[in-house]
Amino acid sequence: MQSDLKKLAEVLEGELVDDNLYKSIYATDASVYRELPLAVCFPRSINDLKELIKFATSKGIGLIPRTAGTSLAGQCVGSGIVVDTSRYFNKILKIDKDKRIAIVQPGVIRDDLNRRLLEHGLFFGPNTSTSNRCMIGGMVGNNSSGTTSIKYGTTRDKVLSLKTVLSDGYEAEFTSLSAKEFHDKITLGGAEGKIYAELFRLLSPAEVQDEIWDKFPNKEIHRRNTGYAIDELIKSEVFTGDGEIFNLCRLLSGSEGTLAFTTEITLELDVLPPPHSAMIAAHFNTIEDCMLAVVPAMESPLYTCEMMDKVILDCTKQNLKYKGNRFFIEGDPKAILMLELRSHSTEILHDEVHQLLNRLEKSNLSYSLPVLMDEQIDLALELRKAGLGLLGNMIGDRKAVACIEDTAVALPDLANYILEFSQIMKDHGQDAVYYAHAGAGELHLRPILNLKKTEDVALFRRITEDVASLVKKYNGSMSGEHGDGRLRAEFIEQMIGAKNYELLKEVKKVFDPNNIFNPGKIINAPPMDSFLRYVPNRKEPEVHTLMNFNDSEGILRLAEKCNGSGDCRKSVEAGGTMCPSYRATKNEKDTTRARANALREFLTNSEKPNRFDHEELKEVFDLCISCKGCKSECPSNVDVAALKAEFQYQYQKTNGRSLRNRAFVNNGRMNKMGSGMPGIANFFFKNSITSSLAKKVMGVAPQRELPKLSKTSLSVYYKKNRERLKVKSPIATVYLFNDEFTNYLDAEIGMDTLELLSTLNYQVEILENAESGRSHISKGFLEEAKELANKNVRLFSDKISATTPLLGIEPSAILSFRDEYLRLANDPEAAENLSKNSMLVEEFLKKEISAGNIKESSFTSAEKILKIHTHCHQKALSNSAVTFDILNFPVNYKPTIISSGCCGMAGSFGYEAEHYDISMNIGEQSLFPAVRKAAPEIIIAANGTSCRHQIYDGTQRTAKHPVSILREALV
Repeated sequence: MQSDLKKLAEVLEGELVDDNLYKSIYATDASVYRELPLAVCFPRSINDLKELIKFATSKGIGLIPRTAGTSLAGQCVGSGIVVDTSRYFNKILKIDKDKRIAIVQPGVIRDDLNRRLLEHGLFFGPNTSTSNRCMIGGMVGNNSSGTTSIKYGTTRDKVLSLKTVLSDGYEAEFTSLSAKEFHDKITLGGAEGKIYAELFRLLSPAEVQDEIWDKFPNKEIHRRNTGYAIDELIKSEVFTGDGEIFNLCRLLSGSEGTLAFTTEITLELDVLPPPHSAMIAAHFNTIEDCMLAVVPAMESPLYTCEMMDKVILDCTKQNLKYKGNRFFIEGDPKAILMLELRSHSTEILHDEVHQLLNRLEKSNLSYSLPVLMDEQIDLALELRKAGLGLLGNMIGDRKAVACIEDTAVALPDLANYILEFSQIMKDHGQDAVYYAHAGAGELHLRPILNLKKTEDVALFRRITEDVASLVKKYNGSMSGEHGDGRLRAEFIEQMIGAKNYELLKEVKKVFDPNNIFNPGKIINAPPMDSFLRYVPNRKEPEVHTLMNFNDSEGILRLAEKCNGSGDCRKSVEAGGTMCPSYRATKNEKDTTRARANALREFLTNSEKPNRFDHEELKEVFDLCISCKGCKSECPSNVDVAALKAEFQYQYQKTNGRSLRNRAFVNNGRMNKMGSGMPGIANFFFKNSITSSLAKKVMGVAPQRELPKLSKTSLSVYYKKNRERLKVKSPIATVYLFNDEFTNYLDAEIGMDTLELLSTLNYQVEILENAESGRSHISKGFLEEAKELANKNVRLFSDKISATTPLLGIEPSAILSFRDEYLRLANDPEAAENLSKNSMLVEEFLKKEISAGNIKESSFTSAEKILKIHTHCHQKALSNSAVTFDILNFPVNYKPTIISSGCCGMAGSFGYEAEHYDISMNIGEQSLFPAVRKAAPEIIIAANGTSCRHQIYDGTQRTAKHPVSILREALV
């Protein structure tokens, strides 16, 4: 087959890959399934799709369509060729404001589309929790709904036409047809004509239609996606004479790519929602009370009716990104119902809120009814939307498992259904997770199971079987919006009856006679408990690490926390930092998800003595720049920077360390030597001949300038000025961590820090500390990093406290005390205590300003405009607000934070010749354009040394550390 794949690759305009790395990272999606594909293809054109169809037909293999790969039912997992259209089929082709339509390719991200539509006053209504990375093609495939379906319907309701490639390679467009146009289509012949003819033959008999209406889910349930939507087709005038207009898109939406290959989608758009909004976050002591409140709540014209339970809420307590979103939570609710109202009039909105509050108070079901307004609503909804990813943050092997998480019933049945569902869970010894779309009669209900155990795999099946019977009892839908895939397809026959299931088989055969389109999904699926991600009762691999991963029960379980939800695939416009290299390459290989999945795959299945010794792992981690965005932005907190550091250490134990890595790691020592003769050293770095030679030998990009040494080191300056800098009656004594970057390369910033703090009446002490170890960690020199961490912990642990904190100038250095030192130190208790009182100098200044210890009168009243870029580690482990707040303190300073993500330098990464282009691409995503737009008189602030170098290299603008800016502002 490899030779056949090679021949196929030669005729494609896009790429076809069949190496172990790509197959392993495409073997899973966001579901519990894993199956290695034959290959992965990135088609560039429709002709490529035709070639793939031809190849698949001749070889009898399947084509598995994939966009963002966030499917929960295994739709993107299979043994054939995964066809990833997200790389090239990702264009917004047309927006027609007057007709309120958008024409897009399947790889367009839902939120990206809506950003484009905003200027036209329009938006695409269906809004999934994955909306910042899920793609329209996947939404059509699953008939996605999301939080707004009670107001705007499902994706199926918005699809006007689809351009597709059929199983014989014919390009067909499906759109609305009158009865006459439908019958005209039959005369076309070929694959398209046959589809219309056969569908008419299959669905016309009255007894067939009666069987569909009798056995399919209740028509009142708008979130019903069980099998193929033939119940939608028979409502049309083609079959009733006076019904809705016929459109095969109603069938193709929700068909999971099993019937045709979609290349272009025309969507109906809605006018933007009313601008004024309010949300009542009703708190409940029981799930039952919450469910009983849904029906009376839905009497109001709600835009959102979403639910979160205690399990989800507890996951947010320690989450770096989302714990701040808990501001509205009172007590310890078992459930919260989020009820959003909108209006064009604040008066009408006020009345509607008042009416809803009265109704809820009369029901006497909730114990608290806080009302949220404006941006508070967005924060609350972010908390709800993070539910899926947050569930992956559960420590250990027991996880909230998707199997019966997509059931929907008619709203009047919801409370009784949930009551019986809860009893089923109790019978199985389960405390399930409840969250999502209560107003639509659908909750994402998940049992907590360990699918590494045979008994829990058996329970996985039994729970699904029992719930399937319960859903059928209420004439509900087993799949509301997540699709059947290979998870629920086994139960479709039970849901709709044997005759209707045979009808679905005929529909599949009409469209796809050779069974090449996503085989094993919806029709003839393998058992739901086969091809699972983990082999039950496996012997857990023994993976020994230098860093301490006990917080996740080991490095393998940290990698396994990635559930595939794909938050790392969000676009630059979505904000945040994660994942900079993916944003530059748009290659799945460069996502947080891929790195975690690859590490899991090879650590689990490697037969080598050193399980880390795989070139595939070296490749997948190569472009990880250790920004730590994933540590805070990934809902599961999959810390890939830590995974990479450990991988590099283990890999180098077998394969050795490169000369360049040794040079970068020992840069502090070399700078210390050069600091005795900075003029000579800087001449060497600046001279075109010697610097070019050095860069060539070390593999440094020729476009980069080598950093120059300060005229005097900070340690020397401190010793010379120590007496002068003493404060007679200090507000407090602080210790300044003299990191290796500031000491030798940015000593002037260290001097500014000493002068600023002493002028503000703080006594600053500098000890003879060791290097931070940042360079060592980033290159996997962990034994050396561990030694440095232990030295610093020993030095500071008996001196640092809440009243005598340790301050740092360089974020990547000082924040190591909060992060890697906790994994490296021999004395974890001392490291933990030290981490609590180690902070950025900006954090300290902000705290003292808030305490009233620093006065506005200390600073100039001159007007200044500033643009702030903060270091990635600050974004992940602290926050950007502290930098904004201290620069906003001088009365006439006007700062704004650049929504800049990562600068792209990432320590030595941007200096390395092979990474230069990626580094600059990352900078161009948002940071460089924002800096270039800033007028010359605007001050650019950046607290990271790498960031300042990157800003200069990319824009020729000099950025200042915030401390230097404040020192200059002193009066």
